[in-house]
Amino acid sequence: MKTNDLITAVWPGRPYPRGAHWDGEGVNFSLFSQHATKVELCIFDDKGRHERHRITMPERTDDIWHCYLPEARPGLAYGYRVHGPYKPEEGHRFNPNKLLIDPYAKDLVGQLRWSDALYGYTVGSKRQDLSFDRRDSAPLMPKGRVLEPAFTWGEDRPPRIAWQDMVIYEMHVRGFTMTHPDVPPQLRGTYAGLCSASVVDYLWRLGVTTVELLPVHAFLNDRHLAEKGMQNYWGYNTLCYFAPEMRYSASQKVKEFKTMVKTLHTAGIEVILDVVYNHSCEGNQMGPTLSMRGVDNASYYITNGENRRFYDDFTGCGNTVNLEHPRALQLVMDSLRYWVEEMHVDGFRFDLASALARESGKVEDLGGFFDAMRQDPTLNRVKLIAEPWDLGHGGYRVGNFPYGWAEWNDRYRDGVRAYWKGDGGKLGDFAQRLTGSQDLYGWSGRHPNSSINFVTAHDGFTLHDLVSYNEKHNEANGEDNRDGNSHNLSWNCGVEGPTSEPAVLALRARQMRNLMATLLLSQGVPMLLAGDERGHTQNGNNNAYCQDNERTWLDWSPDEEREALTTFVQRVIALRRMHPSFRRRGFFTGQPPPGSTVNDVCWLRPDGGEMTPDDWNDGEARALAMLVSGLGITDFGPRGETVRDDDFLLLFSAHHEDLDFVLPTKGEPWYLLLDTATGVLPPEEGHVGTHPNLSHPWAEPHYRLPSRSFVLMTRTARQSSQPPAEASA
Repeated sequence: MKTNDLITAVWPGRPYPRGAHWDGEGVNFSLFSQHATKVELCIFDDKGRHERHRITMPERTDDIWHCYLPEARPGLAYGYRVHGPYKPEEGHRFNPNKLLIDPYAKDLVGQLRWSDALYGYTVGSKRQDLSFDRRDSAPLMPKGRVLEPAFTWGEDRPPRIAWQDMVIYEMHVRGFTMTHPDVPPQLRGTYAGLCSASVVDYLWRLGVTTVELLPVHAFLNDRHLAEKGMQNYWGYNTLCYFAPEMRYSASQKVKEFKTMVKTLHTAGIEVILDVVYNHSCEGNQMGPTLSMRGVDNASYYITNGENRRFYDDFTGCGNTVNLEHPRALQLVMDSLRYWVEEMHVDGFRFDLASALARESGKVEDLGGFFDAMRQDPTLNRVKLIAEPWDLGHGGYRVGNFPYGWAEWNDRYRDGVRAYWKGDGGKLGDFAQRLTGSQDLYGWSGRHPNSSINFVTAHDGFTLHDLVSYNEKHNEANGEDNRDGNSHNLSWNCGVEGPTSEPAVLALRARQMRNLMATLLLSQGVPMLLAGDERGHTQNGNNNAYCQDNERTWLDWSPDEEREALTTFVQRVIALRRMHPSFRRRGFFTGQPPPGSTVNDVCWLRPDGGEMTPDDWNDGEARALAMLVSGLGITDFGPRGETVRDDDFLLLFSAHHEDLDFVLPTKGEPWYLLLDTATGVLPPEEGHVGTHPNLSHPWAEPHYRLPSRSFVLMTRTARQSSQPPAEASA
């Protein structure tokens, strides 16, 4: 059926599946609204510009309004007008003058154009949001579009990378390829660009196992940004939980996203989505009426118990989605299943995940959302990662999410940053972060892989800027540098921002290697920010959410220093992949594992003595050694058997002067693998036998460690290779 044709038949249809569903013969439309009195389905021309038909939904089953159009076909553009009480003080904001996007729309056509007519109330009225606006918003709104879901997946299978083997790479679809010389210009910044052969090859050679994409759900560009000619670059402003963002599509087709996933899977790379289910783009009571607010505000959002005109905002974005309501919970669960079953993604990172646990305003570890996730046969098998906090009381829940969930570990970020910055009194915390944060995850029976370790992420300084700026420089955001976090635990190495001083540049390069090597050789799951391996800078902007320009786009131009850092990161990732000692499933015990007489880990002072409680509490100490046994790494082989690895000695010094480290002398000789100060690189994977540093053992009983540097040494593991001693945790 072309949308210019008259609709000659409207059948009752079915309440399920929700949304607009093409079954090969016609389209079933289904919309939940508990408090509506009437729902109208609006049919538009193919471009979504002109309303052609308005159909009153004839059936209501369990508060789900539905109908079936036997003549409708994929590509049809549609929206809803929902009638009901306009009583903001009771939580109801129905206004049939406002065209609404189907919360289940799987594809969108057209762009939103900001105007006062998008608001359910009359902007500027003395009664504010208690007033009622009668202007039609349809010409300003994007429309849902009926999707043809057919796609040839062929032999596509999820890579199913084991948690301990993952190397996550947090990236922005647009920014990653916008200046890439090997991506065709028309594909740059798109899903198609991200699956270009040169891009996939780069990720594979770097050693990435999992890409974590910043939000790709259809999102809104905030009005205050649009009026300044700026963009919501990050996308944490969701408009629709099913439709992919078309700004990232070269073809304007949903199947382009599927092609990207399939291509990355063929290369053995997982795809995880950063998802925003805690709030929507409709904001607080003064925000626009675009979708859920007009469909059923009182059901979809958490309203204030004393005055339902207002929202309980635990997200800092004006509203919080009400997952205590079964239909709102169903919306989120259906969306998650859709992205796994139909789009083949491998997991999710949940923005402000604590907000998803709130019941009666309180955070519950095992609230309805987490119960639903745990029992769901589709979702309990994919990767689930929480940003374990929100902005409400009691919302900081690091270490407290249920079994089966991993968490962004900001304690790792802060502990590692503070140590390499040179802050005193950080040895104990640094050791905890290196070994998987047992203090956070061990008490509940979870494992090191529950910790997603990161030093940088999209929100904050890049790695380059972390070692180049003491202060944020967000003036380009137009908020007088008031936005962004002022507590960055950064150090500019003596000069704020750009410099040509060789000593400062050398120190910054060393600090970047220190931070990268620490991240990649820590227990837990490492997450890199895309571009850090190339020294990407945002010129000191630590809140680049609105910078869709060269400040955030990766620079792919040839540069010797950038290439050197990329090679370093590539080699350290390969080292991690080669040695299970850096990918343990269980925590260190400080005791010999079964079948061994050697402690699995021992902590040493620079003088070779074991760390004591006084040493750990010494506020002036900034150096230590970690001796890791390669014997008795349990539950790691293909059948869960014990495996054997080499011994490793890790020497850390954040001291401003060079230090002598006494090396353990019992056992096999030591070989140098990595030195962040002298530029010694680990061997390439498959070339260990020809690596020059593994041909000649370290001849001296000590190692002169340059200031602010990290050294890794190795030797063949032997039962007698470690002096008998108790290790301090």
